[in-house]
Amino acid sequence: MRQKAFANSLLALALAAGFGASAYAADIKLGVAEALSGGAAQYGISIRNGFQLAADEINAAGGVNGDKLQLVIEDEQGKKEEAINVFKKLIFQDKVLMVFGPTLSNSAQAADPIAQAAKTVAFGTSNTADGITSIGDYIFRNSVTEADVLPETLRVAIKHANIKKVAVMYGNDDVFTKSGYDNFKKALEDLKIPVTTTETFAKGDVDFKAQLTKIKAGNPDAIVLSALLAEGAPIMVQARQIGLNVPFIGGNGMNSVKVFTLAKGSSDGLYVGSPWSASNDSAENTSFIKAFQDKFKVAPDQFAAQSYDAMHILVQALKQVKLSGDLAADRSALRNALPNVKWTGATGAFQFHRAVDKAGKPAGYDAQQKAIVSVTKGDKFVIEK
Repeated sequence: MRQKAFANSLLALALAAGFGASAYAADIKLGVAEALSGGAAQYGISIRNGFQLAADEINAAGGVNGDKLQLVIEDEQGKKEEAINVFKKLIFQDKVLMVFGPTLSNSAQAADPIAQAAKTVAFGTSNTADGITSIGDYIFRNSVTEADVLPETLRVAIKHANIKKVAVMYGNDDVFTKSGYDNFKKALEDLKIPVTTTETFAKGDVDFKAQLTKIKAGNPDAIVLSALLAEGAPIMVQARQIGLNVPFIGGNGMNSVKVFTLAKGSSDGLYVGSPWSASNDSAENTSFIKAFQDKFKVAPDQFAAQSYDAMHILVQALKQVKLSGDLAADRSALRNALPNVKWTGATGAFQFHRAVDKAGKPAGYDAQQKAIVSVTKGDKFVIEK
């Protein structure tokens, strides 16, 4: 009898554990599609960690209206085809409420139309190329566009480094780096800064000395660089190796603490702009940095801060939504609640503003935030004004 009672107790515990797991699985499922392997993993892993930190904190504090957040995380490898496959899996198979990601603008251009067609929110935290949110009214991002950030980055760099003329380098096979180039070009024209030479490269290139030698011959005061870190860091190293010691002015892709290891000894003098800076001593940012370092034992970067804030922005919208269990209706209700969110977090004060499509009609939602411009000195990003 005792053995039977014990067995029944074990069965009851197992059933309770099973029901507990099922209850958790029935909570708010959020898709996370990020590049956790491949060349963009230095961004994607940081982004995932920002989401995880925020979700853990929110769940520990009771969740959202009593429901827990459950992250369904997939590796889209920084590839367009994989991003499409992952979006399809998360939206149609896993039946998540919405999807965060993907990491790169290239991938967002390919995968976001899947979410738009399925009337499911796609929320980018690292996509800054032009045209992403023009895909449709279910497309959101809290990453400030290059069009908004780069003119301010240039203005501050020109002021502090006494720049009169520049050379330009950009990746010509990527939506993000090409968009960065277009925005840099326009800003330079507006500021009447002459360009001595323009050089291009492609993803996967490792030898940039031919382009840099041409640039050196033009004797520029700085190099404007629209690149992802995988190519951007070696460009900085090789520039220093041939005696090209001028400042670099970079876009969003260069704004990572990984630059201090990937371009070790050659990372000084890089100007970047972002709403986030490790040197910003606001209470929200100080708290975020400490929590991130305590959990992951590394310093956060812009990408972790933006994903951390994005989770909190989403939660503010979820608090205004009464989830019904009807997935289509709940996805629509979330879309309707998101545009009204205002939030102050690690990246400062945030709100959305409406983007337009190519025909000038209202489309998705972009970030409305001010950029902070920093320059690399030693192993730190130092704010410049």
